[in-house]
Amino acid sequence: MRTGILTISDRAAKGEYQDHGGPALRNASEKYGWEVAAEAVVPDEIAGIQQAIRSFSQQGCVLILTTGGTGISRRDLTPEAIRGIMRVEIPGFGETMRASSLQVTPNAILSRALAAVVEGSLVIALPGKPSGAVECLASIRGAIDHAVKLAQDQPTSC
Repeated sequence: MRTGILTISDRAAKGEYQDHGGPALRNASEKYGWEVAAEAVVPDEIAGIQQAIRSFSQQGCVLILTTGGTGISRRDLTPEAIRGIMRVEIPGFGETMRASSLQVTPNAILSRALAAVVEGSLVIALPGKPSGAVECLASIRGAIDHAVKLAQDQPTSC
């Protein structure tokens, strides 16, 4: 499965600190047997996030994983960026990620992690903390293949 990984962080985009979320998602993706075909780090800006997601989709990434920008600070804009270009949101992904994360931290209720279909790609917005991103991805792993097929308008049986 061609996968794109997008880190959304003002500080990482400026080179003020090393991105750890993207590499953690790369390792998890490779463990799942997915081909990581595109990677980028962008600042917390709606237009830049949207442009990167569209670019990944146009490059054939049927799964796009984002890390960062899903909290509640003023610069956490990932959900708004995705909602501005999505065809449909898939609430069950976000609900499952939050429920799973609540087993680890009570702060999971602050997460705005989500999944949506943008163009023909499944886009999953994961937390910025590397361990949280990987744990959330694992919690929804079982539904990703089916969701990608549906996003691609491929025939599939439930």
